[in-house]
Amino acid sequence: MPPDPILVLETKGWLKKASIDIRSAEHALTAIPPILTDVVYHSQQATEKALKAFLVWNNISFRKTHSIEEIGEQCLEIDSSLKGLIDQGAPLTQYAWEFRYPGDLEEPSQEESEEALQVAKTINQEILKRLPEVMSP
Repeated sequence: MPPDPILVLETKGWLKKASIDIRSAEHALTAIPPILTDVVYHSQQATEKALKAFLVWNNISFRKTHSIEEIGEQCLEIDSSLKGLIDQGAPLTQYAWEFRYPGDLEEPSQEESEEALQVAKTINQEILKRLPEVMSP
């Protein structure tokens, strides 16, 4: 039986937003000079949205939160093999608000920004592997 078209659309919507956030982070990284605050912000957002896509596909509701740890815990109830990735992604949560407002800390380092983007890309790829092929871009 084919998957529910509404579920496919909703899940793809989250995945598309995650993909746009990854592209935005990559673009910010290549700007001259790099916009490192945007790199880490969009990396957090991409990770959050990919995990939410996984929850949507599995009919698990979630509250409005930016906490990758909280969302990740729900994902682990579905697939415990995500544990290492969730542990890697949880520290990205702080980038949902850190560096976003005047008076905040200085910018993240280039290394910190590149690492955040790599974590986001890895989590997005791994989530896609756990979804049916119909979800692939």
